[in-house]
Amino acid sequence: MFHPGLVSITFRQLSAREIVSLVKEAGLKGIEWGGDIHVPHGEVETAKEVLAMTREAGLEVAAYGSYYRAGDETETFEGVLACAVALETRVLRVWIGRQGSADADDASRQRIYEDCRRISSMASDAGIELACEWHGNTLTDTADAASALFEAVDHPAFNTYWQPRTKTSREFCLKDMDAAMPRLIGLHMFSWDAETGGREPLEGGQASWQEFLTKAKTCSRAQESDMYALLEFVKDDEPRQFLDDAQTLKGWLEDVNLK
Repeated sequence: MFHPGLVSITFRQLSAREIVSLVKEAGLKGIEWGGDIHVPHGEVETAKEVLAMTREAGLEVAAYGSYYRAGDETETFEGVLACAVALETRVLRVWIGRQGSADADDASRQRIYEDCRRISSMASDAGIELACEWHGNTLTDTADAASALFEAVDHPAFNTYWQPRTKTSREFCLKDMDAAMPRLIGLHMFSWDAETGGREPLEGGQASWQEFLTKAKTCSRAQESDMYALLEFVKDDEPRQFLDDAQTLKGWLEDVNLK
């Protein structure tokens, strides 16, 4: 079953309290709190404060959206994990390196794989799952690279989000989703113009998202438990557009949850 939520970095210009108010007004269920602005890595007291205001509004922490880059030796994972624990979330987003798969040599791949195994074990010990960011310039930038990553890491706490790749066809995205399906635990949702990559109202992506959601519903997590479909980015960074998009999202999820 899908639940609707928001990725907080959609509104980096707003405070955490303003985001909570906006999400409550929209009637969504949860928030993925970003690790760059709203709950910076290592700021455990901020995480506790954000958790409290989220729950006071009757909302859930859907995830902690960190910017930890696996394999990057300049970053430490302990502070990131501490914030996820303080937020009392079960999902922690991570990024898989700083290079695209075509540019990563074998040594860097192996370093990233090893770090993913390490942080997966740490997260699992804390009762948390990792979700890879499905993104360009990382080792999830193609379906083949992502599949190789999952095979190499092979840890039950190492899972993934999925989002459509920009400037690609619906058919391409549906095939791309195949690599994520065995480990899919959440969706990042938006509507971008297929040619320019410019942001559009969510309703413009209805034909594509109906197919994406129908397919995602067959993954193990959606069949066995609950997972979030999270709005990420809106046209012109406009809160009013978000409120419209939220109504669109809720309608789609109601339909797919009933099928």
